[in-house]
Formats: sequence, C-alpha cells, structure tokens
Amino acid sequence: MAERKICVVTGTRAEYGLLYWLMKEIEDDPALTLRLVVTGAHLSSQFGDTWKVIEDDGFAIGAKVDIEVGDDSPVGVSRSMGLGVTGMAEAFDDLKPDIVVMLGDRYEILAAAEAAMIARIPIAHIHGGEVTEGAMDDAMRHAITKLASLHFVAAEPYGRRVVQLGEDPDRVFNVGAPGIDNIVKLDLMPLPELERDLGLDLADGFFLITFHPATLGDGDPGAEAGEMLTALDEFPGHRVIVTGVNADPGHNRIAGLVSDYAARHQERVSVHASLGQMRYLSALKHAAAVIGNSSSGIIEAPALGVPTVNIGDRQKGRLRAASIIDCGGDAKAITAAIVRALDPEFRNGLGDMALPYGEGGASQKIKDRLKEADLSLLARKPFYDVVVERAAS
Repeated sequence: MAERKICVVTGTRAEYGLLYWLMKEIEDDPALTLRLVVTGAHLSSQFGDTWKVIEDDGFAIGAKVDIEVGDDSPVGVSRSMGLGVTGMAEAFDDLKPDIVVMLGDRYEILAAAEAAMIARIPIAHIHGGEVTEGAMDDAMRHAITKLASLHFVAAEPYGRRVVQLGEDPDRVFNVGAPGIDNIVKLDLMPLPELERDLGLDLADGFFLITFHPATLGDGDPGAEAGEMLTALDEFPGHRVIVTGVNADPGHNRIAGLVSDYAARHQERVSVHASLGQMRYLSALKHAAAVIGNSSSGIIEAPALGVPTVNIGDRQKGRLRAASIIDCGGDAKAITAAIVRALDPEFRNGLGDMALPYGEGGASQKIKDRLKEADLSLLARKPFYDVVVERAAS
C-alpha cells in the first residue's frame, strides 16, 4: 500500500505551534508522508522569518507561498489572498497530496482551502465551529468548514455548530485543542532559565501581552491597544513581555504603538516578534497574567492555571474557563481586570476549574483519523439537514 501523502499548511508562528505535534505524529508514522506548505507571516522578516524555526525543528518545507503580507489595507489583504490561491494551487499541483490539513480561520488558510477544493483534494479542518464575533476570521472559519470534508473540533458545542452548518456528523470529531498537547508534552523552562534566555530579570513578576487587531471593530484599530498600554502604567512593578502582532488589517498601527511604548519604558518592557513555542509557553507558565485578545489566553493559559485579562470583543463567542476575565477596551476597565487577576483570592479559586478544551492528545487522535479515513468517500459532500422545530405562528 502506497504511503498516504498528507499536506499541512501553516501561515503563522502561533498556528505552527498548534500543528507541531500533529506534524511530528505524521512524520513518525511509516504509513504516512508529510508534505509541508509554508506561507503568510512565516515568510516575512517583519514577523520574524519564522520559516527558519520550522526548518530548525527538523521539518522539510515542500513549498513556500509568498503572499506579500506587509500591506494591511483591505486592498493589500485582498491582493494577498489572490496570491495565496494562485500559489497554493501551484504548490498542490507540485506536491500532489492525498489530503490537505489546515487549522483555524485566517485569510491565507481560506485561500489554501479554495485552491484545494478546486483541485478536488480533500480538506481536513481543525478548530472549526468556533465563534469570534470581533474578527472577520469568524466568517472565514465557517467558509473553510464548508470547503472541508473532515472536521476536528476542540469542544462538543463547536461540533454541533459544524453539523448545524450542514456537515455530516460522521465526519465531525471532537478531539480537543491541539495547543494543549504542547503543555502536556513540552518540558517547559524554569523561570531562571527563561530569564537567562531572554536576558531579563522576571523575579518580581511580569505580564505576557499579545494584542491583535479586532478586524470587525469600529474606529482606530490601535485604540484599544493604546488603552491597554495606558493601563499597564498603573503596574510599574511588573515587567512586560510583548509578543508580535499578527498580520491582520491594522497590525501596523498596533505595532507602532507598542514600539513607541517600549522605547519609553526600556527598563521594564521587551518586545519580541516571535518567542517561539517553548519560550512563549514557558513565559505563559510563569506570567502573573496574560493580557490582550489572543486565543492563547482563552485556550492555553487556563490549562496552565494562569489568569487571562481578555480585552474587547475579538474572542467573543469562544468557550471560557473561570480564569478568564473579560473587560472593555478602556484603560479603567483594563486596570480593574488586571487588579482582579492579581488578587490572591481569585487565583486560589482556579485550582479545580473545568477546562473546556480537553487535556491533551488531540494530535494523535487527528493523525489516526487521517490515516484511517476512506478518502474515496470524501470527494462528494452531502448536505446534512438539521431538523428545526418552529413555534406555531
């Protein structure tokens, strides 16, 4: 029996971190062959040239699809999507995968899904069915669901939503969040080692900040980021580690604000385009709180028992653990949320909280399903009708 060629598409450092253990599972299985397509921010020096991290981890890159992510205007992003569709079509034609795996909801992933669908290559989608009302990713995620044939969701309510979108329940699998695998499998760095690696003194406590554009928000994309930075001034005793903003529309404005803030507070603020998965999760483990609007604060931080100050509506709609403190985008609300996150009574109550995204093992479950799936049955997608009972008029 010929080896099954499984193509994995990755466009960002964060998404690669979530896919890492699945890629290892595929690569270590003699019945499977990994084909890797790298695109998006991975190929941009502005975002840290993180394709080099992938190669340093020992993975061979089968194709690089440059979509020129520097222009974050609507026209620029649309142009990048067009380049993505064309480039992905060429990559898939060259690599000839049996199935393509993609995670999440970004525009470059939608472009990859469109190209795979046109080429009649089955798509396996991870993290479908979720809702993020403050980002255009929400619509893209559901669009990818409709292009995909296999669905690996992170929680049962998300699986129901995928079925509600017309997908066959027999093709929807609740495996939990792959990001939890990193926490379970990685030997995270002790605080002294992290301090040496970053060249920072973190013993007095620090915040880990990740803030991305809320692409469906009104007004200046940097307004909430500016309010967050103002709130941080209320906690001068805490150092601040900021990870790079993603490539969504509005990222240049936020990156500029963060850079200016760091220049004014060099004694306690450090900015990193990419920490890498090991350093990021190690910092997450030791942080006094995670602050911003990233999904890592919703999914990974609770698994480590770290409080999250979740700002604004970007993650609105996602399942939440008790460690997550939602707040508005003004400095006063953010300050109050940080105060609560630091409250010993609040922190002590998190020891036995429920974790909605599972406790690990997603990567192996996904690999096993990819290996066992009858791909000949995935060429056509029946629409699964959900019976809706309507109230009498």
